[in-house]
Amino acid sequence: MEFLAILTSVSFESEIILSQLKNVRKTEIAGKTAYKGKLSNINILLMNTGIGDVNAAHSATGIIEHFPIRYIINSGVGGAYPHVRLEIGHIAIALKEIYSDKGVISSKGQKGLKEIGIPLVQAGRRKYFNEFPFDKNLVQKVLKRITHHALRSSKMQYNPSPIPLPQGEGVRVEAGNFITVSSATGTYKRALELEKKFNAICENMEGAAIAQVCAIYKIPMLEIRGISNIVGERDKGKWDLELASENCQRAVLRVINSLLPADF
Repeated sequence: MEFLAILTSVSFESEIILSQLKNVRKTEIAGKTAYKGKLSNINILLMNTGIGDVNAAHSATGIIEHFPIRYIINSGVGGAYPHVRLEIGHIAIALKEIYSDKGVISSKGQKGLKEIGIPLVQAGRRKYFNEFPFDKNLVQKVLKRITHHALRSSKMQYNPSPIPLPQGEGVRVEAGNFITVSSATGTYKRALELEKKFNAICENMEGAAIAQVCAIYKIPMLEIRGISNIVGERDKGKWDLELASENCQRAVLRVINSLLPADF
């Protein structure tokens, strides 16, 4: 019996999904609570990891070591970069996860782990430094099932047409690079620097750590986030965590509800 695992940072990012699970049972894994249940006849394991990369990696490792995990979906809220075609409440899907701040600080600025020459993960001949690419075919399949439209470009940069999520509001879905930060970006200048350097659409604090663990165990991963704010000067009065979380969870549920036996 294999599981599709859903990892979110905190409970408000998973409450709707949890409410839809059937035959829910609790279990303790490495001091954290996991919920086992079913959605669309698929075995689901849901856990709140806690904030940050260490909590995320700890949780991902714990569930993989305790259960046969077929896929992992990392979901929750995230911040969109200023020049991206995403607004609050829209959905971002990762093409790759990037550690933005691991490496070397030199007189010419920050450089990645290739500067040191030691990869974070080596799987056969493949070396992973700061970047963890996701399966583009899997991302494309998910995009089709959320939006019912394939992306125009083989580069998979964006879907130009807003799509309706179950609550009836038009919501844009965009695929692109995500970056994982240790400190949330709090200035417009820094937001522009990160957006340009990594060609990034979204930032978060957990995704790359889960992607690293998935690379070690060779487990396919998806990352889906609802946009709660535009990255820049921190003004929580302009954020909408509730809308971002609700839309993200409904997008995840749509993906799960559309899975076929062959997918799983």
